[in-house]
Amino acid sequence: QVQLVESGAGLVQAGGSLRLSCTASRRTFRMYAMGWFRQAPGKDREFVAAISWNDVTIYYGDSVKGRFTISKDNLNNTVYLQMNSLKSEDTAVYYCAAGAAAQTMSAMGATAVDYWGEGTLVTVSS
Repeated sequence: QVQLVESGAGLVQAGGSLRLSCTASRRTFRMYAMGWFRQAPGKDREFVAAISWNDVTIYYGDSVKGRFTISKDNLNNTVYLQMNSLKSEDTAVYYCAAGAAAQTMSAMGATAVDYWGEGTLVTVSS
């Protein structure tokens, strides 16, 4: 059973920053690419970022490139999403995800995800 536990939810003003964390088991980190998706009310779940299991490749969704950074702490089995220059349109529930490959999650979106976290709400006020 793969468990992904997110933290870092919050309310932030536009232009501000927030960091999300997702903790998984060591086995999960060794076997899966890790990623983040988000879902705003009334919209489909959207790919945000993904990182390969060996940290070699990273992908970002077009709407967050240059503002968000995904990284991993393999010692603590944690993946982070650093979000800077936040906009009101970044408001969404953010989900941690584990999948077979970062490239697949980027290209295929939510259908390429094997496991999901429960989600954490990020609200950006304008």
